[in-house]
Amino acid sequence: MSTQISKKRKFVADGVFAAELNEFFTRELSEEGYSGCEVRVTHARTEIIIRATHTQDVLGDKGRRIRELTALVQKRFRFPEGSLELYAEKVQNRGLHAVAQCESLRYKLLGGLAVRRAAYGVLRFVMESGAKGCEVIISGKLRAARAKSMKFTDGFMIHSGQPVRDFVDEAVRHVLMKQGVLGIKVKIMSGWDPTGQAGKPFPLPDAVTILEPKEEAPITAPISESRQPAASEVVPGQAFPGQDNVAPAVAAEAPGLQAGAPGAAY
Repeated sequence: MSTQISKKRKFVADGVFAAELNEFFTRELSEEGYSGCEVRVTHARTEIIIRATHTQDVLGDKGRRIRELTALVQKRFRFPEGSLELYAEKVQNRGLHAVAQCESLRYKLLGGLAVRRAAYGVLRFVMESGAKGCEVIISGKLRAARAKSMKFTDGFMIHSGQPVRDFVDEAVRHVLMKQGVLGIKVKIMSGWDPTGQAGKPFPLPDAVTILEPKEEAPITAPISESRQPAASEVVPGQAFPGQDNVAPAVAAEAPGLQAGAPGAAY
């Protein structure tokens, strides 16, 4: 028997579930290039789609890894047997996903690569993938004993308004180094792509499109236009084209009314 729950409590419960699920996959699948997850709830079962750059490692040998993850999630959140399914989806363009690039930068720094070289490598890969702009911030004890922050930017980046939520993907990770903890923040701004594969299917609200003027036929000879005069241009008592025979027609329709005849007063 299902218990009744208010909409407010349901929204909070769904948010807590999604946040805890994302935190679990972030810790468990960091080496597999985890980039996010999506929860789809139907009347029969709950489906969780895991997006990662290395889907084969998420699935494991003969699907062993995905079955282990399914059992862990099912036990933690008390799903009934057979009501939960986990799927792995490959990230199409990992250069436009901030989480994937943040994890890539994290492993480069753990491998001993220089900070500038690692950051510029991520910037170049992101811009070559079709992004409109990218920003990488690394803070902590980089080389000296005193902590500092280094910012690397390329392209165009917006920082305020609703378009930030629509176009900018942001991720934050922490790297435990020998000298201390480094903080990494990666922001990627995608462009406009009508297909929705390499960017958003709608442009920025302040984008201006300049249309080409229509081609007109060249004028080779003088052109005269005939037009009817406007009401304000008509002078009383003056006939204009098309009204030459109006008075005779009126006289013909009323033969009893002739000029100078009795009763023909005007």
